[in-house]
Amino acid sequence: MSFYRRNLPHIQKDYSPHFITFVTKQRIILPPWARSIVLDCCTFGHEKKYRLYVAVVMPDHVHLILTPLVDLNNSAMFRLSQIMRSIKSYSARRINAELGCKTLWQEESFDRVIRSSESLDAKIAYVMANPVRKGLVHLPEQYAWLWRKPMENPHAPNS
Repeated sequence: MSFYRRNLPHIQKDYSPHFITFVTKQRIILPPWARSIVLDCCTFGHEKKYRLYVAVVMPDHVHLILTPLVDLNNSAMFRLSQIMRSIKSYSARRINAELGCKTLWQEESFDRVIRSSESLDAKIAYVMANPVRKGLVHLPEQYAWLWRKPMENPHAPNS
């Protein structure tokens, strides 16, 4: 387990899923093309730096559930701070020039460790329902900026 503090305390528990939220500066609304860039940045590290369970890019914020993986080059877990810096900085560079803003994201992200499989299932359902609760779509699968890890087929033959 590791701990660091900026304005908020951040705790990373190895091999555990984390629920993360980050928000646009001054709650600016991301146009559709920008939401696509952010979603691509969120999914890029899946199975490389983290196992991503679900991601949704809302007009002014993002929810992720992920478990950091082991960095084999350094024999340590990828740090949440590194993962978030990658996602936020790369997406900001691609979006800021077009939007004409200097800072796209609020500095802090909000994160918490998910402690049980029931909590993980509930948090995934919460993230997936976010566009429905906000009245953007009627069903989660209608929302273009929602990604969920494909379900593993328990009936598939072993290779």
